[in-house]
Amino acid sequence: MQLYLPIADLPVNVFLVLAMGAAVGFVSGMFGIGGGFLMTPLLIFIGITPAVAVASVTSHIAASSFSGALSYWRRRAIDPALASVLLCGGVTGTALGVWTFTQLRALGQLDLMIALSYVVLLSTVGSLMFSEGLRALMRTRRGALPPRRTHNWIHGLPLKMRFKRSKIYLSVIPVVIVGIMIGFIGAIMGIGGGFILVPIMIYLLRVPTSTVIGTSMVLTLVTMLFATMLHAVTNHLVDAVLALILMVGGVTGAQFGVRAGQKIRGEQLRLLLGLLILSVGIRFAIELVIRPEDLFTIRELGVSG
Repeated sequence: MQLYLPIADLPVNVFLVLAMGAAVGFVSGMFGIGGGFLMTPLLIFIGITPAVAVASVTSHIAASSFSGALSYWRRRAIDPALASVLLCGGVTGTALGVWTFTQLRALGQLDLMIALSYVVLLSTVGSLMFSEGLRALMRTRRGALPPRRTHNWIHGLPLKMRFKRSKIYLSVIPVVIVGIMIGFIGAIMGIGGGFILVPIMIYLLRVPTSTVIGTSMVLTLVTMLFATMLHAVTNHLVDAVLALILMVGGVTGAQFGVRAGQKIRGEQLRLLLGLLILSVGIRFAIELVIRPEDLFTIRELGVSG
């Protein structure tokens, strides 16, 4: 059944988009991430322009993060102080990201920038996560203990603040910088950034695992809501029909993903997630080097006078 998307300006198969939403929801539930790094490329691959895909997926990520953040809040697994500091940077980074998005779109370089960003970011993060998961799996099979975590130079920075829920004493400088980075990347690429934020918070900032995921979801929820609002007001690119279909599929798939994730060991999950992220990055790289059928592009120009 075909349905016309008003903002994307093309008809799509409803069942295909529902299936995509369910598949990404399944992955999100299994790995505990937003899934935007997978949803945005899938929409681009079926013909939706990168600009509309990025702007529309932000609302889908915000909706999927809401129930998760609410659940973690009820379990007291969110650090309000840490989330507040992250949001100071996240909101700033999101505004800067949407402004950059708008400028690149005006210059006609947005599609190339999104594709290159996905290739670099996903290939790098996917390779690191895959190798780390492989090492963890080998350690488990050998019965070796995981390496001890030690404090690094970040813990010597000034302007320290005590985060009581996470039981850490840390400078706010790296926390704000991380928030800016995640907000900026999310606004340009249409990703929640959880698959980047969680490892940074655990391995770099030494935040306990008990509060990492819930705090990460709060940042994702607020920055993606803010990005959706800015994209809708500034660029008029949020396709509500598309976002609604994705939400329905995503919520359904996530329920099955959570059950599947509970049956797989942590190191195996990291290995599979790294492989999945790396595969999407390679797919984008292939798209960049393939010769297109039409060697021209259509760009809308403003008419003066």
